[in-house]
Amino acid sequence: MARDPLAALLSDSLDTAARARLVDRFGAGVGPWCDALPDLVARLAHRWHLTVREARPGNTGRTLLCDGPDGPYVLKLCPDPGIAQAEATALQAWAGLPRVVQLLDTDLAAGAILLEGLVPGTTLTGTDIPWDQVRDLLGQLHEVAADGPFPTQLERVHTMFDLAERRLRGSRAEEQLPLDVLHAGRTRAETLATTGPVALVHGDLHPGNVLDAGPARGIVAIDPRPCVGDPALDGVDWAFLPLADGGTLDDGLARLPDPDRTRAWCVALAPLMAMGPLRRTGPTPFTDAVLALLP
Repeated sequence: MARDPLAALLSDSLDTAARARLVDRFGAGVGPWCDALPDLVARLAHRWHLTVREARPGNTGRTLLCDGPDGPYVLKLCPDPGIAQAEATALQAWAGLPRVVQLLDTDLAAGAILLEGLVPGTTLTGTDIPWDQVRDLLGQLHEVAADGPFPTQLERVHTMFDLAERRLRGSRAEEQLPLDVLHAGRTRAETLATTGPVALVHGDLHPGNVLDAGPARGIVAIDPRPCVGDPALDGVDWAFLPLADGGTLDDGLARLPDPDRTRAWCVALAPLMAMGPLRRTGPTPFTDAVLALLP
């Protein structure tokens, strides 16, 4: 019997590596969600009149590129409905901002949100950064009042460092990144999260979460992990970009608002910035430069 095309597409996208990423994020209990995904998508595609054309992997769920009655759409699904709820609430707060993807509909009980499709929709990873647009993006995000049931930045810090510690223990990175270094970064981040200015913060703003929406619109942010706290947090990944290309942290900071607080966040989060590459490949000139920032 021929395989159902949608079920085949989703099944093929949930290969061993893709499932491993979800288990790394959510634990072994995510397995039944993965198994039920084709049926869930079929129900939502029928409800929203979507044709799924491509499934993309992710660390917190699945992103499906779809065609619909009025053009391209994006269907996002997450095994944790709370993550979908937080993203939808933030996108509602940012509704109408051209630098933020627009929310079209939700099924939060199913952990599903429906978004506008962006064309060409390529990320800024590995591209020349349009710094004027990045500054405009940061300004638009942080001008919005931080109203609503958003987590505090302190909660976001705890989530990031709890996950990092779980991933670090027993990994190849632990030799270069002892737990006490991670704990010191956590303490610095906790102080910054509770002593700075307050805004609605994206919380995961890096080049992979910013898409090219074409020459008329420019860059657009996606995939927030929103929290209420210091807006300088959203500049950290951008500040580190020149360092990865052989430049300095100051090169990145000079292109961002509030360079002093952004620098403090860079120091606090340096263990997290170094940990990913250390786990994957071991020490590199980039990880050496990042860890050299630590007091």
